[in-house]
Amino acid sequence: MEIYQLASLELTHESWTRELRMESAELVLVTEAGSRLWYVDINGIADEDLLDYFYTASNIQVEIHAITKDGANLAGTAYFHANKARHAAALRGDGELAGV
Repeated sequence: MEIYQLASLELTHESWTRELRMESAELVLVTEAGSRLWYVDINGIADEDLLDYFYTASNIQVEIHAITKDGANLAGTAYFHANKARHAAALRGDGELAGV
């Protein structure tokens, strides 16, 4: 398992793109039985409207562009799982994550 701290995270969903305001985010890469899975845990999301939207949306697929704290550029497709009560979210990766 590899863990990377993210310095920034940008989401694209349908017709909009926005920089996510957050306290922290970490990318976790898991290699299991020859497959590589990834997800991002995000804490301290300030954008209540964004959490509300993804909490009820039927389409939760997003494109992500992230920069790690050590400067690596990452890009991929994920599903946004909002946790309104904790002002948090989990992004479950779908397919390859470019840049790792």
